[in-house]
Amino acid sequence: VFHGLILARRAVGRETRYEVEVKARYRQRFPLVSREYLWVPNTCGCPALSQGGEYLLMARRHVNHEHTLNRILLQDGGYARPWTPREA
Repeated sequence: VFHGLILARRAVGRETRYEVEVKARYRQRFPLVSREYLWVPNTCGCPALSQGGEYLLMARRHVNHEHTLNRILLQDGGYARPWTPREA
C-alpha cells in the first residue's frame, strides 16, 4: 500500500503502464524506490488513473517463474482510490 503521484501513462500491448512517484509507503512487503512503474491489465476493473492525480494504491509485486520479470501489478484484488490528506 502506497501513496503515489501519476507522472505518465502509456498503453503497452494489453496493459497500461503508469510511471509513479512514490510519495509515502504504508505497508511494505517489498521495497519501493522513489519512481516505479505500475502495470495494470486492460481487463482489470480498476478505475483509470489520471496523469497528475494522487492515489492510494494497493498493488503486489509480480515475479515470473524464470525471475526475468519483476514488476508492480495492480489487479482486480487490489485497489486504487484518490488520495486525500486524511489518508496520511
